[in-house]
Formats: sequence, C-alpha cells, structure tokens
Amino acid sequence: MTFRKKLLLLFAATVLLCVAVISASVYSTIRRSFERADQDRANAVAAQFRSEFQRRGQEVARKVESVAAGETVQRIALDMNRGAADSGDHVSEARALAGQQQLDFLELVDSRGTILSSAQWQAKFGYPEAAVPAAAGTAGAFLKREELPEGATLGLFAVRVARVGEQPLYVIGGERLDQGFLSTLDIPTGTRVLLYQNLDAKWNPKSLLDLNGPAAGVDKIAPLVAMVRDTLQESQGVIRWTSDSADAEVFHAIPLTGPVLNSVNQNLTNQSAANQQLLGVLLVGSSRRPLIELQRQVVSTAMLVGGVGILVAVLTSLWFAARVTRPVVSLAEAARRVAAGDLSAKVEVESSDELGELAASFNRMTEDLVQQKDRTLQAERVAAWRELARRLAHELKNPLFPLQVTVENLMRAKQKSPEMFEEVFHEGTATLLAEIDNLKTIIGRFSEFSKMPQPQRQPTQVNEVVRSVLRVFHAQLQEKNQISVHTELAEALPEISADPDLLHRAMQNLVLNAIDAMPQGGALTIRTATVGGRIEISVSDTGSCLTPEECGRLFTPYYTTKQHGTGLGLAIVQSVVSDHGGKISVESTKEKGTTFRIELPREPQPWQTT
Repeated sequence: MTFRKKLLLLFAATVLLCVAVISASVYSTIRRSFERADQDRANAVAAQFRSEFQRRGQEVARKVESVAAGETVQRIALDMNRGAADSGDHVSEARALAGQQQLDFLELVDSRGTILSSAQWQAKFGYPEAAVPAAAGTAGAFLKREELPEGATLGLFAVRVARVGEQPLYVIGGERLDQGFLSTLDIPTGTRVLLYQNLDAKWNPKSLLDLNGPAAGVDKIAPLVAMVRDTLQESQGVIRWTSDSADAEVFHAIPLTGPVLNSVNQNLTNQSAANQQLLGVLLVGSSRRPLIELQRQVVSTAMLVGGVGILVAVLTSLWFAARVTRPVVSLAEAARRVAAGDLSAKVEVESSDELGELAASFNRMTEDLVQQKDRTLQAERVAAWRELARRLAHELKNPLFPLQVTVENLMRAKQKSPEMFEEVFHEGTATLLAEIDNLKTIIGRFSEFSKMPQPQRQPTQVNEVVRSVLRVFHAQLQEKNQISVHTELAEALPEISADPDLLHRAMQNLVLNAIDAMPQGGALTIRTATVGGRIEISVSDTGSCLTPEECGRLFTPYYTTKQHGTGLGLAIVQSVVSDHGGKISVESTKEKGTTFRIELPREPQPWQTT
C-alpha cells in the first residue's frame, strides 16, 4: 500500500471516528434526556392523578358525609331503630339524595349489610353488601368495583355512618372513575393518558378508556397491562403501532389498587399490601416522534459532516501526501538509479525541513560514492595490474630459465668442444623453439583475456546453449564413463537477450572446470529455471570441495587451484556474465560438492545495451 493511500485512510478513519464518537455521544445524550423527560412527564401526570384522586376523594367524602348528616338519612335511621316502618318504603330515597349531591353512586345499607336503597340500581334492594360495614372505619375515599345493570364499572367511594340509636345506618357514595375523570387532568403536549379498568379476569379492550371513551386498536398494550396485573408494580414499555419507529410511544403503566372488600371483619385502617387488589392501570404514553426525528436529524447531520470531513480528509491527504511523498518518491527513484549503478543521480532540495535535509544528505552520499568509486577503481586497477604483472612475470620466468641455460650450454660447447657443437646446437635450438612457442602461448592468452568482445545480443534460448556445450564434451565424457551427466532443464524457458557465443564459451569453461574437478569420476548436473524475472543456470559437480577462501578468489584473474591451470577460465566466465547484467556465485560443501550458479536478466538494462 502506498504512503498516499495510508495517509488517506488515516485521515478518513480519524474523521469517521471523531464523527462517530461525537454522534454516538449526542445520540446517547438525547436518548437519555428524552427518557428522563418521559419519566418526568409520567411522574407529573401520576402525581397530578393522585392529587386529583385525593381531591375528588375528599369531595366524595364530604358529599357522603353531608348525606349521612342530612334530615332524610337521620329520619331513615330513626325509623330503622324504631322498627316503625317497612324498609321498602325507602327504596327511592337514595336516587333523590344522589341527585342532590351530584353523586354517581349512593346506597343506604343497614347494620346487617342489607341494601335499603340504591341510586344506581334500585333492583339491588334487599341484597347484601357485606363489604360496606368493613369499610365504614376509613375516613378517606377508596377504589371499588361497582356492579351496574349494563355491567361493572370502577368508582371512587367513601363510607359514612349515621348513628341514631343502637343500629347504625351506612351511607356509601361515590363517583365514576372513567374518561370524565381523565378529562380533568392537565396533560402535557405529546402525552396522552389511558385508564384500564381491571374489571375482568382476562384482557378486555373495552375496559381501556381514553378521553373520549373506549380506546380503539389498543391490543398491543395488553402485554404491558398483563405485566402490571402479574407484578402489581409500575412497568414501562415501548409500543410500536406501525413499522415507522416514529409512530411508537413509551408507556408508563401505574397500578391503581384498592382494598379487598370481601369480609365484614376487615378494617380498612390497617390494610396491608397483601390485602390490596388491582382495580385499574393508569397508562401515561409519550410519543417517540420528537426523539426519532431528532435522532434522524443527528444521523443525517453526522452523515453530512462525515461526508464533508472525508472530502476534506481526501483533499488534505492529497495535499499533504503531495508535499511529503513527492520528495520521497524522487528520493526513492534516485536510490533505484544509484542501486542500478547510476551514481550521477541527484535529488532536488525543495525545503529546509527534515525532507530537505534528507535530500541534501542523499546528494552528499552520492558524491561520496562517486569519489569512493573512483578511489576504489584506481586501487583495483593498481592491484589488478600488480597481480597481472606478478602473474605474467611468473609465467614468463618459467620459459626464460630454460632459454638462458640453453644459450649458456651453446656458448660453452662452442668454446670447449667445437666438434660437439653441431650436436648441441641442434638440441639447443629445438629447446629454444619450444620455449618460444610457450612464450607465444602465454602472451596469446593474456591478449585474448584483455580483448574480451562486447556481447552481440540476440534472442537466445539458454537450454539450446546448454545442449550445444554438452555435445562438445560428448566424446570426452564417453571416454571418462565414470562421470555421469544429469540435466534438469526447465520446460518452456523464455528466451533472453544475450550473445549465444559468449554464453557458450562461459558454459564450456564451467563444464570443463567440473570435469577437471572429478578425476576419479562423479556426477555432473546442469539445471535451468525461471526465478522471478531472471533465468538461473547452475552447474554442479561432486568433486573435491573448495575452502571459503578459495571460493572468494576463484574469479580473480590468474588465480587457479589446478597444477597446470592458467587462472583465466573463471575470470572469463565472470566477465561474460557481468557484461550480460547478471551475477555468478559459487557454493561448495563436502557432502554435495561444488555448484556454480549464474543469474541472467531476461531483458537487458538500459546502461547495458550497446
């Protein structure tokens, strides 16, 4: 991955991470704020409901107390204690009294718990009302289920006692707890209140009331109501009316309990939680539309900011990358040129910062390399000429000594034995001619090495060069049948741009060197292969191994490990390989023998073309 792409990804990731963190924080903060607001609204409505409940209860208690203290109830209580009148004479009294006090419910019950008069249902005359005496001890109001001709309903009741004599007369009165009660509440905007009258053992949609009466399409609230009915504790849930999450509402369900009035022995002043029953559920719903719309707006804004941020990050990264990577790319290109041998490569210094200092240091380095190369070349030339002079002196010294001895013998024979001079002359001249030929051979080899031609490149198939070399040595290898030849030539080996004659000469020297290394026999193996964009040739023998020092000096001109070698064969091979832009190496171990490995490029480099 390039440096520009890394910068782009870094800037883009930074922007996205910042936008994501900020958006998530805002999103979470908004959510918590709305949840607190919903809870506050629910608590406010619940507190308002309780306040209204208490106020209406006090009002109901006041009205019932007024009825109980009224002349009509006092008269009925007096008649009941005297036993002067039939109780059926008072059947219609409760309705009239309820109308006077604007009560929805009013019943007169004797000391035995028998209904004497009922305003809401006159047919209840004579029926028992056992729970009423049990509730007579409470001063406040309470919730109670009330049976009516059209069905059960929920009411807010209070009980008062009219005592005229020994037998008390109970007055129980109340008002409906329905949509009329809900309409008295001050409901905040975006909030609605529902009341579920828990009058049936199972869920009854008709018992769920809103401000206008029975609410419609509210079966989805049933699980929340069921949870409150099971636990008798406040619950909360999100009701999704449609697939659009903005249409959802958060409902807080608040249980409304009342005493269990099923025994005349119960005392309402000491009611425990175990003796409470669920009579209703107050549901405060808050619309999630403001939250969802705000969240959507936050997401849209985040996406917009993120998009703009990414665009800015791209432009910034492009500018920064151009500022940073342009000198780096120039420096890398110059480094490649230097690695390829072009020490004249320079980098323009465009700034005075660290990159400028790096470019200046690179330029100083190339200048030092040029100077060092010049010094090294001079030292190598001097060393090479010294070595060449030493080797040449050594080679010329060997035939010069026989020449000197022969001439001295001729001179002595001429002086001391003139009669034998003719015989000595013929023998001496033969020796002189032989040694002169030897001198010519040495000078010819030196001249040949110094006049190595430049490669005449053409498309060349390396496998064919290997086969032609083996054909040259075919007869010699057959005579030395103790040497086995193995070839592992890569199939479909691509052609390279090379001089086939020079390659043939180099391969010939390597094969001859391998044969000479195995006087007692062995195995000769030649392999070709494609390695990346290069062609590899290896020549292996199983002869005696070389020391690391010998491996390091093998390619030095006139250095040889053979008794009668000239030391020019491997130097010629290295020269040919170098002229083709390749490299040669040698490996030698006791177990495997010696391997010469040549690597040649498939295409010539620009500075290698002629």
